[in-house]
Amino acid sequence: MTQPAGNGATPAPAIDWRMSAALENVLRGSDDLPEVTSLEGAVRAWLELDPERRRAATLTPEHPLVLDGAKHASCSSELIAKLAKQLPPA
Repeated sequence: MTQPAGNGATPAPAIDWRMSAALENVLRGSDDLPEVTSLEGAVRAWLELDPERRRAATLTPEHPLVLDGAKHASCSSELIAKLAKQLPPA
């Protein structure tokens, strides 16, 4: 399944929410340890962060994601927010 590109271009591949992803640059207690989980789990964990930690966080998926017509090997706050809007129902 693909997602519509909206501009007449080739549609982007569907997001594989089950692929591994690391949510990095987020303090957990006194440690800055990456949380490695599924892409869906990482985006949901990002949604639970306070705004300051959201801005500092980096999401690194197992494979590059195609968002807004470009491949992204990692995502920061703006792109993670776009991913969050596409999350499947919990």
